[in-house]
Amino acid sequence: MKGLYCRAAGTDAEPKFVIQETTVPDVLGSHEVRVQVKACGLSPLDLKLLGDVGLRREFIPVGREVSGVVLQVGANVSFFQPEDEVVGILPLDSPFSGLCDVIDVDEHHLVQKPEKLSSLCVAGALRDGLRAYTALHTHARVAAGHTLLVMDGASSFGLMCIQLACYHGVKVLTTSHSSQKHTFLEQLRPSVARVIPVYSSSSDLLPVVLEETGGLGVDIVVDSGVHLHEKEEEHEEKKFLPHKHDIISVLGAGGHWVTSHQDLQLDPPDCRLLYLKSASLSFLNPEVWTASSAQQGRYLHILKDIVEKMSTGVLRPQPEQGVPLYEATVAMETVQRHPQKKAVVQL
Repeated sequence: MKGLYCRAAGTDAEPKFVIQETTVPDVLGSHEVRVQVKACGLSPLDLKLLGDVGLRREFIPVGREVSGVVLQVGANVSFFQPEDEVVGILPLDSPFSGLCDVIDVDEHHLVQKPEKLSSLCVAGALRDGLRAYTALHTHARVAAGHTLLVMDGASSFGLMCIQLACYHGVKVLTTSHSSQKHTFLEQLRPSVARVIPVYSSSSDLLPVVLEETGGLGVDIVVDSGVHLHEKEEEHEEKKFLPHKHDIISVLGAGGHWVTSHQDLQLDPPDCRLLYLKSASLSFLNPEVWTASSAQQGRYLHILKDIVEKMSTGVLRPQPEQGVPLYEATVAMETVQRHPQKKAVVQL
């Protein structure tokens, strides 16, 4: 059977993605489940993270958000039985590409898939659902009555944050990066309190947020990246990112900032402003759930809640059209270059 792998290049070179032949072991582990994969979501590889945790290999398996059907279970498996429909995220050290026809997975990385939820939909949205859940619940402790600012609400991750927050009775503000995305966000139901266009001028952010919050600022900000410096070189996908000082400025007293920017640097004036607001900062790294088994039970509870909310329509990800396996290499190259884009391979 075939799988998709990344051949790690030098530090500056773009990684190469290749289809390779692979096999499953003859013997299934006692706590493992053998799954026939129906769909696999593609997300950008964080090669730096893999190097930090000592998982750099010549060929790195690609595709970790999988949905499929159980073919066989190990002797000590208690959660699943053959023909169960399952969904999950393969751990960082998994030897299998999620694009293989058949994979072996530890049962503690999978949850049952509701029957009416399509494999394509859940494989494409599971990772962003996990990120949104981690940002709002684990880090920000979101509650009814809070005010939330979601940067780039039309992205897959931003949309999940908005829908999850609205479900919990949170007042949501968000930013739009184009006129089409602005229209899309204004037509969302349940609706957001305000859509702030930043594609014309990012300087509108602070006055609009203060107007909407009566001058108090928001309780929570969830970003999708930030500018560290005022005159930072702007790529097409990054030119609408807010400056770090703007985000700190819109926080209210006791506010919480959840950032996806792994190399964030705060200067003494930034720290002083955070101190004056008694505000806090969290780094959003969803890989921590599979990199450590310290909170495995909580992680499985989160996955179950996400797929349940997808099946009942609380979370409604934008539909993704499945690509065939022979187009997976090109699709992954696009995702790696443009992390905001999504792709799902249908097997």
